[in-house]
Amino acid sequence: MRPPGSSLLEAHALHTAYGLSRVLFGVSIDVAAGECVCLLGRNGVGKSTTMRSIMGLTPPQSGRVVFRGVDITGWAPYRVARAGIGFVPEDRRIFADLTVWENLDVARRRGSGRWTLDRVLELFPRLRERGPNRAGKLSGGEQQMLAIGRALMTNPDLLLMDEPTEGLAPLIVREVGRVIAELKREGLSILLVEQNLPLALSVADTVHVLSRGQIVHSGTPAALTVNEDVKSRYLGV
Repeated sequence: MRPPGSSLLEAHALHTAYGLSRVLFGVSIDVAAGECVCLLGRNGVGKSTTMRSIMGLTPPQSGRVVFRGVDITGWAPYRVARAGIGFVPEDRRIFADLTVWENLDVARRRGSGRWTLDRVLELFPRLRERGPNRAGKLSGGEQQMLAIGRALMTNPDLLLMDEPTEGLAPLIVREVGRVIAELKREGLSILLVEQNLPLALSVADTVHVLSRGQIVHSGTPAALTVNEDVKSRYLGV
């Protein structure tokens, strides 16, 4: 248990709804500097809603989101991004009519930062090759690389990644896994939603399992690996 205020991100007792439909029922998570935290669970249990609540896309009805000691609950998404949280949404949301270069440049945070265009292209050599191409013409894997690269161009202190391997070929899944591991080695804090259990367990420091809008298990990847009851009941493994 970390002392209060020691985490980079603290989401406390989030209750979130879409209209009259309640989705989150008191979700609490925290992410320390340099840590990778993974949210696991079947489809529709509230993982993406947790991300949206943090980013301000679907503000929680109650609860608090604190980032670097500042209460950002309900902030507009652009303010959350400027505060230092990058977001890779499940549906990627790339600008299809812009080129790869333009997609990266539009997200570039002016001034100094560790993530420059050259560094992003070192991480994703394929994007350098595809630079002049319109993003809508890229393959699904290339679009996912672009979505991650665009988020990095904002030079975040915390990166939220929502299902980055969904629908991708096994070779591209391995590539995305390599990138997440590399980002973690570089000290970037990551909150990851991921259905691929082996990948999630390979990169996470802490895992939370959600069911029906509540966290039903929290612990280390090693502890979850041997917990057959949790895996069978909530992950279908």
